[in-house]
Amino acid sequence: MKTLPKQTRHTSVPEPFNTMKAVMSFSKIFQVLLACLCVSTTAWAETPIQLVKVVGGLNKPLAMAQPQGDSRMFIMEHEGLIKVLEDGKITHTLLDLTSKILPFNSDYSEAGFLGMAIHPNFQKNGKIYVAYSAPLGSDNTVAPAGYSHLNVVEEFVVSKSSKNRIDPNSGKRVHSLPWPNFNHNGHWIGFGPDQMLYISTGDGGYKAEWTEKKANFNSQNLDNYFGKILRIDVSQSTKSKPYRVPADNPMVKVPQALPEIWAFGLRDPWRCSFDTKGSKQLICGDVQEDSFESIKIIEKGKNMGWPIVEGQMRCFSWENPQAHKDNCDKSAINPAVIEYPNCSAVPTGCKGISVAGGYVHRGSSTQLNGKYIFGDWSKRFDQNDGQIFVASPTKKGAWSMVNTRIQMSEPMTNGKLPYVLAFAQDAKGNVYALTAVNSKRNKVFEDAIYLVKAD
Repeated sequence: MKTLPKQTRHTSVPEPFNTMKAVMSFSKIFQVLLACLCVSTTAWAETPIQLVKVVGGLNKPLAMAQPQGDSRMFIMEHEGLIKVLEDGKITHTLLDLTSKILPFNSDYSEAGFLGMAIHPNFQKNGKIYVAYSAPLGSDNTVAPAGYSHLNVVEEFVVSKSSKNRIDPNSGKRVHSLPWPNFNHNGHWIGFGPDQMLYISTGDGGYKAEWTEKKANFNSQNLDNYFGKILRIDVSQSTKSKPYRVPADNPMVKVPQALPEIWAFGLRDPWRCSFDTKGSKQLICGDVQEDSFESIKIIEKGKNMGWPIVEGQMRCFSWENPQAHKDNCDKSAINPAVIEYPNCSAVPTGCKGISVAGGYVHRGSSTQLNGKYIFGDWSKRFDQNDGQIFVASPTKKGAWSMVNTRIQMSEPMTNGKLPYVLAFAQDAKGNVYALTAVNSKRNKVFEDAIYLVKAD
């Protein structure tokens, strides 16, 4: 995320709060926040969709998931709650982690409750995994001087006495990573078709951090966890770790490389997902620096490019971040499938400020099936102007992307959407938009979740 409102990035979480990145976008420093969506070589058409409210009255929803064979949906809020949605109503608080999460110093904090993943065998084992920002010193992890917090992945098990409750003190830490700055956390988590747990990490911080030569290429170095996708097996443990490193991870036999690494070269991956059918690809929105936002397909052992390139394949330089010249080595880089101009640097024809990765639709709206639905926190920081896009995946090369013409189940303020924080998918393959208002002046909207349907 950028640093502004995103986090709100997504939150910012865009944070615009709202989303973290957006939120994060508080400047270019937070630019990372939700970088804008895609750049297509075709004309910008419009796909008509409907947004039908599922539930309101929320507080910065950043994730929602549904266990297989369960009528309930679990909603994760930025500040530390998992709520139970059933029959269109919030019925319970499944988990309250507010006492464990790093205190916020602003509404645009990119830290917080950032990720949630339901175990594929949830009906048998009741396990839920969460990713959040914890204060330094909350475990035995040693952090370098000046670091901001810990990014933690923790396992919880639903109470045997109540299917709608988890004891917040029953967690088992799976992974703990000291974090240099408040932003660029990433920290999406999800189970793949292989039942392995995947963890996204950002590059560790904003532009000031790049004065440190090593940090300048955190994402390219294989001896650290920054700017990576990690892959671990939580079904087993070892003497030294509460998980096992899969033997087929690409860096297992690479000298000095951390074996958990699945892919590298990311800046601030905000929201990833696996296609539940078809290719089964892992797709991530990666918030970029100045000019372009991107969507990337994450593949085993591949270099996703940051900070060598920004966007799809535009050479990046800290000295002149908005002047992309063809003067870098792109030979080993896996190009983004979508890029789009970022409004903070390229106001003409821009599409957003901080990208939010989405899902390939596999639900009841047949017109959308096979389409990738994603969005952007907003086109501006000072006013809600969330964006939703539809892209057409291809077997090879760049994807085409189009704007959407949106109808809502309630009126829009000045014709604008609320801030778009993230997306979600239910067990049937339907896709949802998670939104926030982030403004007391807006009397129409509330933080809410909407079903995305074909119009």
